[in-house]
Amino acid sequence: MDQIIKGSQSLAFVNAPYLVSAASVTGSKEAEGPLGKLFDMTSEDDLFGAQTWEEAESTMQKESCVLALGKAHVGAEEVRYLFGGDLLRQGIATSMGVEALQIPLFGLYGACSTSGEALALAAMSAAAGYGEYMLAVTSSHFGSAEKEFRFPLGYASQRPLSAHWTVTGSGAFLVRSAVTETQNSAEDVSRLSQGDTGEGREQEGRRKSHIRIAGVTVGKIVDYGLKDSQNMGACMAPAAMDTIVQNFKDMGRTEQDYDRIITGDLGYVGQSILFDLVRGKGYDIREKHLDCGMTIFDQQTQDTHAGGSGCGCAAVTLASFVLPKIEKGEWKRVLFVPTGALMSTVSYNEGASVPGIAHGIVLEHC
Repeated sequence: MDQIIKGSQSLAFVNAPYLVSAASVTGSKEAEGPLGKLFDMTSEDDLFGAQTWEEAESTMQKESCVLALGKAHVGAEEVRYLFGGDLLRQGIATSMGVEALQIPLFGLYGACSTSGEALALAAMSAAAGYGEYMLAVTSSHFGSAEKEFRFPLGYASQRPLSAHWTVTGSGAFLVRSAVTETQNSAEDVSRLSQGDTGEGREQEGRRKSHIRIAGVTVGKIVDYGLKDSQNMGACMAPAAMDTIVQNFKDMGRTEQDYDRIITGDLGYVGQSILFDLVRGKGYDIREKHLDCGMTIFDQQTQDTHAGGSGCGCAAVTLASFVLPKIEKGEWKRVLFVPTGALMSTVSYNEGASVPGIAHGIVLEHC
């Protein structure tokens, strides 16, 4: 059995799958931020040579997938399943973006938590032995998100200070089964013992990973009744608290067992609410916490108000900033908790509240 049920919402993997490569593609504003030099690809043209914002987002998804596969020297035909999603109706950025790869697709929607949902499903599938490689991808685009959820850019509406700035970016992650990793390592040892250096072999150059997905905590929908779509940090903070605390309970851990607890895009408003909510449950994560929405932009110079958001926010921050630190062993264990505000233009215009969801991914150096 390759996974153990932990508590009411979590899984711990006996043969934990490896996160073998990741790629990040972003737009111009992200390139000007604190992480700008860490992204794999940036573009001064936020249309990425396309005619529409939606086509631009699809282009980012395709490029991030191709980059992640290229880093690991893996062909698209070797990937068993692709788990992907975005913020747009019917997931069109994903379906049109990855079409050329011809990988069997599970289209997902978890709002800004989609990177966590995709990684959880990819890890579960790899641990269960459904295939050697799984690919997880997500994206968001400032232009397409504003048009979808708020106002066309030409309207020039004024944003309140609690509002977030949707990240133009896409992150892709290649997950590999631990069973096949072990088998290949044993085969490599056997060949070397027989004097075979492996030159010219297909496996030559394939990237070895020092990051494994040790477990997941699947989030629940949490709704505190907030209706302000321009204050998503407040809407998502209760879900982040619920998943973080549940992870502690299920795994038998506390905040001291993690080097970092990283949320997706609560921003400056949501972070303070999260700290209060978690403290009410008997934990204090202030010294361990990092928020992707607060990390990707410079609040003082880039006028992003409460911080970054969108599916791409947590994804590109994880790919460019977080994973290299785990790979090097600077952080031994990280709880990655991307957060999502589950709303649509219909639900908002009909006066419905904005529920949240957050998924927890336990990443460990190995």
